[in-house]
Amino acid sequence: MSVQNGIFPVDAMNIVLFAMLGLFIFMMFRRNKKTKEQQATLQSQFAPGVEVMTSFGLFGRIVSMDDEENKVVLELSPGNLATVHRQAVTKIVEPAVADEEPTVVPDDASSITSQETDAAPDVVVDTPDEVGKRLNDEGKKDI
Repeated sequence: MSVQNGIFPVDAMNIVLFAMLGLFIFMMFRRNKKTKEQQATLQSQFAPGVEVMTSFGLFGRIVSMDDEENKVVLELSPGNLATVHRQAVTKIVEPAVADEEPTVVPDDASSITSQETDAAPDVVVDTPDEVGKRLNDEGKKDI
């Protein structure tokens, strides 16, 4: 690249580099603006009684808010309160909708301990003594 009269020549590569730099800066500012807007929208929805999650994974219900000091008091469980910075609250938790029927678990353990299964009759279940012997034998082979 030669200098003519103190002015750098403008070639296509310089134009592409400046365009990429400008695009990068534009995207960076745009992302920051979107993040701030989302945070402002989220924080405007904060009110006592709202279920939230913090940035470090604590779930709780907002008990009170101090706008002057940017503090939020969360009730993590009945009687357990935690004070966090307002910006640490990052998500409002929506209650789960129970659409499907609950899974029925038998009161007894007979379905777990039975020697034969309904789904696969050809499966043989070892007794605890057989399992222990097999594991001991496998351990001896590795040595």
